[in-house]
Amino acid sequence: MTCADNAEIDLFQAYPALLPQIPYLPLAALPTPLQTVHEFAGQHHIGGLHIKRDDQSSSLYGGNKTRKLGFLLAAARERGARTVITFGAAGSNHALATALHAHEQGLKALLVLGPQHNSHHVRLNLRAMRQAGATLQPCHWKETAAVAAKRFHEIWRQDGAPPYGIPPGGSSPVGVLGFVNAAFELGRQVAAGNLPEPDLLYVASGTMGTCVGLALGLHALGMKTRVMAVRVTQAPYTSMTHANALFDAANALLRRADASFPLCQLDDARFCIRDEYFGRDYAWFTPEGMAAIDIAQAHLSMTLEGAYTGKAFAALLGDAASGMLRNSNVVFWNTYSGGAPHACNVPFDYCALPEALHTYFVSPTQPLDSNIS
Repeated sequence: MTCADNAEIDLFQAYPALLPQIPYLPLAALPTPLQTVHEFAGQHHIGGLHIKRDDQSSSLYGGNKTRKLGFLLAAARERGARTVITFGAAGSNHALATALHAHEQGLKALLVLGPQHNSHHVRLNLRAMRQAGATLQPCHWKETAAVAAKRFHEIWRQDGAPPYGIPPGGSSPVGVLGFVNAAFELGRQVAAGNLPEPDLLYVASGTMGTCVGLALGLHALGMKTRVMAVRVTQAPYTSMTHANALFDAANALLRRADASFPLCQLDDARFCIRDEYFGRDYAWFTPEGMAAIDIAQAHLSMTLEGAYTGKAFAALLGDAASGMLRNSNVVFWNTYSGGAPHACNVPFDYCALPEALHTYFVSPTQPLDSNIS
């Protein structure tokens, strides 16, 4: 992919000096569509509602991770890595996206996976990770660093090159650039008249790369939009301390590559962490979240899930019910990949997985789970 081809993304169009400094692979089909839902907005007393369909970001595996991986896998290739190592819970969408897109780019993937509350979604993702050819390394969360360090050196010896490490959710300063670009993409859609400048933008906040990248990009554009980061993980993954550190690091990376990129600051006027919809634990489904999933499917033909997007949409619906959104133009950013992974139709024996992962196929799923969650 040439620099000229990469120049098509909005961030590089706005700041062309970044182009030779920051590697990028166009894994996502951009721009993703914008869906305006007038009737639904009226029924729910929302001034205006627009859905950013990142569920359609890739036919291989979409959702928000594809935008981050465009920068992360490009960095891995530039450094000569032959393997990428990343981290997540057993059913991690990020781990699956990394496995699929790395394989497509000729890179191997090692997925270090911690425990998670069981669901059909976990089973489907583990199956797809295996079919993508990834190596799965289950461990307890407290063992993650030691396990990763050991495997890092083993892979270095095998490959003859150090593997490239990708943090949980792809939320490094490099990964954040995927959503700085997403904000510039949204800004272009506003300028084109596809929607008014949003007052509020609702998005799930797991490891914060998505919401922080959006906040940084919107600030750089001078837009008034306030990002409503709906917390779906515990601290330190979602916290203002983490948000500020990630925001400042990504801003510094951009300014090192192009000094004309503005110096920005994360502030309450543009960013808010919403705690009310988290529930009992990470990936533990809530009644509000599951009800929001049903509403999205029935009225918007949009598929969400219980760990992230269902909770984020529940926050939007809760604010609408309170009357808070009556005069607001609102964006809901759908970060879930549309459609099941291709591997779901391939014969599969879970016994081929590491033994510690067999429990997800023989143990009951959580009470609010269903086959579509």
